[in-house]
Amino acid sequence: MPRRTWSGGRLALVVFVTVGLAVAARAQERPGVLNRPLDPEPPADTAGRAFILPTTQLDPPLGFTGPSGIVPRSGSNAEYQTVEDRWRIGFPYWDRYGQGFPPGKDYPYRLGDVTNPYTQNVLKGDYPIIGQHTFLNITGTATSLVEARMIPTATTPFESTLRDRPTDFFGKSGQFVFNQLASVSVDLSQGDAAFKPADWRLKITPVFNYNHLSVQELGVVSPDVTDGTKRYRGWDTVQEWFGEVKLADLSPEYDFVSIRAGSQPFTSDFRGLIFSDTNAGVRIFGNYEGNRDQFNLAVFRQLEKDVNSGLNSFHFRDQTIAVANFYRQDCVFPGYTSELSVLYNNDGPSFLYDRNKFLVRPDPAGVAQPHRVQTLYLGWAGDGHIDRFNISHAAYWVIGRDDLNPIANREVDISGQMAFLELSYDRDWIRFRASGVWASGDGDPSNHAATGFDTILDNPNFAGGEFSYWQRQQIPLFGVNISQRGSFIPDLRSSKIQGQSNFVNPGLWLVNAGIDFDITPSLRSINNANYLWFDKTAVLRQFLFQGGIDREIGVDLSSGIEYRPLLNNNVILLLGASALVPSNGFRQLYNRFRSDRTILAAGFFELTLTY
Repeated sequence: MPRRTWSGGRLALVVFVTVGLAVAARAQERPGVLNRPLDPEPPADTAGRAFILPTTQLDPPLGFTGPSGIVPRSGSNAEYQTVEDRWRIGFPYWDRYGQGFPPGKDYPYRLGDVTNPYTQNVLKGDYPIIGQHTFLNITGTATSLVEARMIPTATTPFESTLRDRPTDFFGKSGQFVFNQLASVSVDLSQGDAAFKPADWRLKITPVFNYNHLSVQELGVVSPDVTDGTKRYRGWDTVQEWFGEVKLADLSPEYDFVSIRAGSQPFTSDFRGLIFSDTNAGVRIFGNYEGNRDQFNLAVFRQLEKDVNSGLNSFHFRDQTIAVANFYRQDCVFPGYTSELSVLYNNDGPSFLYDRNKFLVRPDPAGVAQPHRVQTLYLGWAGDGHIDRFNISHAAYWVIGRDDLNPIANREVDISGQMAFLELSYDRDWIRFRASGVWASGDGDPSNHAATGFDTILDNPNFAGGEFSYWQRQQIPLFGVNISQRGSFIPDLRSSKIQGQSNFVNPGLWLVNAGIDFDITPSLRSINNANYLWFDKTAVLRQFLFQGGIDREIGVDLSSGIEYRPLLNNNVILLLGASALVPSNGFRQLYNRFRSDRTILAAGFFELTLTY
């Protein structure tokens, strides 16, 4: 691999690791008494004789407190030992169960050390690092992903091949992925922690990624067949960087309004159906009526993303997104929250090849000319419970204009719809679920109306989510994708993170039945069966110059395990397996000359460690 230079992300990590080590070096691991920065001189009477004060030893606080930032008061007090730092009040020694505080067990009244994030720790914001109102939260995360999958893979029979005399457009489908992600988040804020919103906040998160892809056909890792069948990539960046200031308190109940500027995470609705991303923007947010109402007004100027890691770069693209939404808790029914939202997307014309040398903007379909897409989304969503039934729903209408849609080969007026509903019922340790989604398709790709539905940058969580084959895998179709990784819309665009929304698409119907088992407090099983079919297939027939494409896609079966051995987020293990059993419509798209498309399977293992 070529030697890489130091980037801003790597330099930022070195700085923040150095600061963290310096903070840890200043603190004693398990102080016998409260660690004070200054020891005042003992008080004296008018004759200069020192008072003799009680020699009561202070009990140490629980967890890892670090040094106090509060200077003790001067003066005499012959009856009480004062502790000015109200966060570091000690607790007497108590071995509640008489087992000597065994490691790995949830045990109360445990003293801590700097390496233990499970108990209270000054480095994760449990104690102030400066004074009594300024907190530091350092979070280190490492996520390792191993995934094996079967994806319909086009061959290059007229250029160069791995095997003699190939005759099919689709070859061997096996792929292997390894992805390693590491991040260090430094979050400094002033407030009273959980008691009221922060007065101000600064956060920065350097991220590092290494990924490897191995396939069985040429022209997959790169359009240059001489690059072979394996790809190794690395990427480092600063994913989050923002400052936040509280503008005003709106009521005595800690209602507030704040502003945040910089690269920040944001999800526009409960399930991430339209926009869910971490990107550069300015956001005004707050709540009212005792936190019963919440509101957001945000404008994002999108940064380009790396195709292999999905992380941000330091270069902007010509895309502006504006979002306004309003939430009302206990709306009509106690425990049910309703949301209204408006989203605007202005995605300008541009030309981009990704790091793997593939054309991603404009979409390599039809005329493939740079074009501008302007859309307005109007949505209503809800989430919560009505009596003992859990309900989550959403309905969106998108309107706008695409000045040169690549498939329609003309300017089109956009008008698409989407509806989603999930109902579930809890019975002891089992949850029964049923859900459905409809995204409209375009029945006539040659006219001036684009009636398919597409999102901006979605990351949905329903019908199996990351465990589902259809939502997890990116299924290519001659330069574009019939489905995107982390999406359910068959939008025929080159990339969810780098391409442009396309509203001349076949649309989708999805019906889901699922059942979840809370086997133990730390172990959960998630199981789903989805039946999928296209809303309309006219776009597919025109795109492929192929008649007789049926609507049925197939059955998506998935099962996953989520294991949290410490009953928190410090260690999370995910294990998933899925399969797509294709029906006529899918087979007609991907059949081989001599055989029908068989079951496509995938499995993954993911381990996340957090400090």
